[in-house]
Amino acid sequence: MEQNKQLGEEKISRLLLKFSVPCIMGLVISALYNIVDQIFIGNSDLGFIGNAATGVSFPVICIANAFAWCIGDGAASFLSICAGRKDTENAHKCVGTGITSAFCVSILLSAVCLIFPEPLLNLFGASDQTLAPALSYFRIIVAFFPVYLMFNVMNSMIRADGSPGYAMIGIVSGAVLNVILDPIFIFVLGWSIRGAAIATGISQTLSFLICAAYFFHPKTFRLTKKSFLVDFRMLKNLIKLGGSTFITQISIVVMNVLSNITLFHYGQLSVYGSDIPISVFSIQTKVYTIINNIIVGIALGGQPILGYNYGARRMDRVKEAYRIMLTATISVTAAATLIFELCPQILIRIFGNGSALYMDFAVKSFRIYLSLSILTGFIKMSAVFFQSIGKPVQSMISSILKGIICLVPFTLLLCRVLEQNQPGTGIFGVLIAGPLADLVSGIAVGVMTVFFFRSLKNQKPSEENEPVIQPSRPGIILTISRQHGTCGKQIGALTAKQLSVPFYSKEMTALAARESGLADEFISEMDENAPDLFRQLYLSTTVVQEAVTAQEKIIRRIADEGACVIVGRAADYVLRGRPDVIRVFLYAPEEKRIANIMEMYHDTEEAARAQMNRSDRARAAYYQNISGRKWADVNNYDLCVDASAGKEAVAGLLADYVRRRESQKD
Repeated sequence: MEQNKQLGEEKISRLLLKFSVPCIMGLVISALYNIVDQIFIGNSDLGFIGNAATGVSFPVICIANAFAWCIGDGAASFLSICAGRKDTENAHKCVGTGITSAFCVSILLSAVCLIFPEPLLNLFGASDQTLAPALSYFRIIVAFFPVYLMFNVMNSMIRADGSPGYAMIGIVSGAVLNVILDPIFIFVLGWSIRGAAIATGISQTLSFLICAAYFFHPKTFRLTKKSFLVDFRMLKNLIKLGGSTFITQISIVVMNVLSNITLFHYGQLSVYGSDIPISVFSIQTKVYTIINNIIVGIALGGQPILGYNYGARRMDRVKEAYRIMLTATISVTAAATLIFELCPQILIRIFGNGSALYMDFAVKSFRIYLSLSILTGFIKMSAVFFQSIGKPVQSMISSILKGIICLVPFTLLLCRVLEQNQPGTGIFGVLIAGPLADLVSGIAVGVMTVFFFRSLKNQKPSEENEPVIQPSRPGIILTISRQHGTCGKQIGALTAKQLSVPFYSKEMTALAARESGLADEFISEMDENAPDLFRQLYLSTTVVQEAVTAQEKIIRRIADEGACVIVGRAADYVLRGRPDVIRVFLYAPEEKRIANIMEMYHDTEEAARAQMNRSDRARAAYYQNISGRKWADVNNYDLCVDASAGKEAVAGLLADYVRRRESQKD
């Protein structure tokens, strides 16, 4: 409650500084791993050829990141869910499954890369000149994939376990060691590009060992040998929760591979050759990673602020947080753009000097490709913004619009048109495609954002008929779960009336709203928001988990007052382990349920069927998210009743059953 009060009342700018600065530091330090290698390699005897060699290895590193961050982010989200519902059983399974899965994936990736290194590097744009150094670097880097993937997965879990400081130590220690070892291995020992790869591998191993040590004394779970047996149902949940991260990373791989292939092909047809463009794009990507990570850090710092205030329907604070984040993003990207346009040579020379042709292409590339970095930053910030407020569709569109939908066709088309019109100029199609994709994507995301903000309305909590937890008598607590269209609420109300006990349904959401500070409307609709494909991701967001936690507290308080009837909200699971609870599930034939829906909502048969299926899918996803169990599984309930017998008949049956249980207890 104190944290929520802070998010809802403290000055937005102060909150953003508090949450964003640690995020920015962690992300920037993390980016140093590859950048440090690039700097030292570029200043070695290999020069820009070394940068090109690491550049053709980069897509495989992105693929490894996609798997690591998918599992890691999925596990972090699931751990947060487990923490909210105090579920230690699934927490340790989540951690063990995540670590074991990351290890298995890393072994598979390493094996494929070590068996087929040359075909992969050729696919990613290696030339005759860069293949040998690329192989030296590539083989060592992929051999360390097991520690690299597990370090990333563990780091996400450590943050989710409430130890961001420890997670930072793991990242910083490896980055610092890499800075120390790179010059020693490359220059002092003369190991060249192999030395950079070995230094990176050793540094990643240190980070892994530091993170692994944490799991001997975690905060919210305890690991056993059985924890590391892969639970495939759990793994499916982790993949669902981390799926958006995976898609985003794979889109980066697609962009990178496409860039390398087109740079290689059209570079050969130009005065620059294939190695100069690939080398330049490699360092350009690494430079912009710093800017990108600052923007992501700003946006991630705003996540709890945006999520809470959106859930509380404090849209004035949502707008203010967005405005400050946008201003910060524009400031950072505008400053970066000035450097890219006015003095790109300063950045380029950090990564080593090259020929006049090399510098000519590098300057043009920075000035053209990164000319609309302000829009790039806006698009990235928007993706995180929409994710923060539980809008996964808009977030996904923002994430893939530039990289997949715009950049790929623009690159292919422009390169071909320019080369046909004037041989040797096709290479510039890659450069022009970047800002063009930024422009089109930026306009589309901007329009989407404007429409979103125009739809926002502040909602003040109602003070009329504010619900309270009603006093009761000792006795049975009846929880009712139901298929849509079984008239579960009416049956619950009738049963409560016959038993002379309190009845709770929508009252729980109002009480939970008061408990959490979130809006009643937000809590009541959270099990039905988001399309089916993204519902699991939506339910894992911080603000939804806060609502779930508040709701569970209210359900337990209601139960502590004594006998009552509770409909929905996974109350049967929330009250698990209590001997005074009867868990009921109501079902009915589809035809009967459709008829009930048509009568209640005046729908057509087709609309009623669609509503029934949509609602059941939403309830199943919500129940599974809350409990980790399958909704409508008869093993979860004490009594399953066909509600087609009629509301009064079913209510009478349930009331009689409760009375018999209470009399047996007496």
